[in-house]
Amino acid sequence: MNNPFQEQLLKAGLVTKQQVHKAKKDKHKKNKQNRSSKNSYSVGETALKAQQTTNEKAERDRELNRDRHEQAQKKAISAEISQLITNNSIDRTDDCDIAYNFQHNGKVKRIYINNNLKHQLILGKCGIARIDGRYELVPKSIAEKIQKRNGNRVILFDDKEHKIDENDSYAGYQIPDDLTW
Repeated sequence: MNNPFQEQLLKAGLVTKQQVHKAKKDKHKKNKQNRSSKNSYSVGETALKAQQTTNEKAERDRELNRDRHEQAQKKAISAEISQLITNNSIDRTDDCDIAYNFQHNGKVKRIYINNNLKHQLILGKCGIARIDGRYELVPKSIAEKIQKRNGNRVILFDDKEHKIDENDSYAGYQIPDDLTW
């Protein structure tokens, strides 16, 4: 026996060998239970941390996949718009010598057209679309399709009359269609 206190009690006759043996067993069981509960707690805690890390990684992966999917969609729409413009642009020949100025994204841009194309633009029968940094004329139906996909890539001129503001001091003066600026 390793415990001198138990040996003294045994020699004095206060306890029996069975009681000493039972006390050792109980102490051993108690220590074993304490060790297993500590291990189960640390295993449970480790498992919980691992689960949280896995969940966070899965969420990041889902977010990255969403971003990639959105970028792929934008790229596909841009390619579709470019194809619409390329296939349906109105040809401008060498007789397009009239500089037509228009506003796009807060800047004044210029495109060269002929008199017939100018009247079509003014009447709203065609629109101006941007492709690869240049501007092309497209029929109104194509311009509307482009506008549904991406409104920044097309300029449409409406064929409706504009409302005249009652407080406008220049309301009585119409701007002529043939005015070039």
